Amino acid sequence: MASQSVDKDKYRNYLNAEEVKNIEWRYGAPPNYDVVNKLFEEGRTKIWPPGSLEESVQNLVKTWEMEIFHKTSLDDFKTLDPKKYTFSLNGRKALTLQEVGKLGGYNPLLQTSLPEKFRGYNPDKETADSSHRSFTTTFPRGFALEIFQVYSGPPVIVFKFRHWGYMEGPFKGHAPTGEIVQFYGMAIFELDEQEKIVKVEFFYDPGELLGGLLKSESLDGSAEEPSTSCPVLRNTG
Repeated sequence: MASQSVDKDKYRNYLNAEEVKNIEWRYGAPPNYDVVNKLFEEGRTKIWPPGSLEESVQNLVKTWEMEIFHKTSLDDFKTLDPKKYTFSLNGRKALTLQEVGKLGGYNPLLQTSLPEKFRGYNPDKETADSSHRSFTTTFPRGFALEIFQVYSGPPVIVFKFRHWGYMEGPFKGHAPTGEIVQFYGMAIFELDEQEKIVKVEFFYDPGELLGGLLKSESLDGSAEEPSTSCPVLRNTG
């Protein structure tokens, strides 16, 4: 279980045995990324040299993502400045950290201007917990992230990324396909003088993700039962 002793994560900071203490974890315990790290290592297309800009950016983004998905107290964030931080997707109105926390990790990343009747997944009606349950059930091995290219370094980091996983569980009544689901995008991370993230902008088409999850035939009844009772075992990138 993820609540047992924590070893240092290879790709994320602040996840060693000492630094996970006294943290308010959203799911009661620090996340365990062993399974998704294996998926990442098996499926990545780039292996960046230790100490390179690309490796540093990749680890920063993975650590930022861990904090956004799993920490609830503003005082516990290490990668960003909770008072200054904003997030936006595809040029939409920026969200504060408090607003992101209420929506959960997934919903801010899946905002859409589609009319409701065309939404296979509606982030406006999903909660932080329901969205987490949906995606961790669909991707039992997690949803891996790799940095594809870094165009500029800090304080304004611009990079291209790839996110991928295998649809091995149902999603919104759609049968699992077992196929890879992936998308590419661009992002801008702006850091302040203390090297804390103060602004994040993502640019990508959420339909590239959802299209792969909604193309299979529909299942009868409710098929979205979590694949394990410990949600912290199944994580994003």
